[in-house]
Amino acid sequence: MSLGKILVVDDDKNICELLRLYLEKEGYGVILSHDGEEAVVKFNALKPDLILLDVMLPGLDGWQVCREIRKKSNVPIIMLTAKGETFDKVLGLELGADDYVVKPFDTKEIVARIKAVLRRIGQQSGASEVKEVSYDKLNVNMTRYELKVDGKVIDTPPKELELLFHLASNPNRVYTRDQLLDEVWGFEYYGDSRTIDVHVKRLREKLEGVSDKWALKTVWGVGYKFEVNE
Repeated sequence: MSLGKILVVDDDKNICELLRLYLEKEGYGVILSHDGEEAVVKFNALKPDLILLDVMLPGLDGWQVCREIRKKSNVPIIMLTAKGETFDKVLGLELGADDYVVKPFDTKEIVARIKAVLRRIGQQSGASEVKEVSYDKLNVNMTRYELKVDGKVIDTPPKELELLFHLASNPNRVYTRDQLLDEVWGFEYYGDSRTIDVHVKRLREKLEGVSDKWALKTVWGVGYKFEVNE
């Protein structure tokens, strides 16, 4: 029985076949695509459970594909890129990617990340209780994966929402970046802790100045907290 469908998007057919080999061995169904336009068509038609998405693609590039998919779905997206520069990482996260892997990659690492993401999503979808926190002019609902600020629904990438929910569920508790990577991402993270800074920056753009009763605060030299005024 398949553990889930994974759409692998890369114009390098050798990489696609390598990933297919490893993923099918693990029990996943694999859909292959070699360009951006085809990837969007296959996503719409076949509804994969996770996408491995290369950045450098003919036609629509990976950023454009990510943007198109995020207009309609919160499906987990892991970007594959030969570029390791911070700009590329930040851009992918800002567009709503859940993670990135820099080529050349370790296939076992990708398999481990996929398992962890799908396990987390499965736990969330299987939960019967509504996972929700509310403060003045702020509501985070993880059942619907929805952020409301001052009564308006704000488009928010899944990982940003998960980070905010985690912090807001534990008000006034200070977290280090490494703690947040471990507790929100839920597996050993292979990137660097600046990922947290990117997500917090984007959240602040959505939340700053909304209320004087709470705030997303930096604790210098330590990390971050969701501060609630008593």
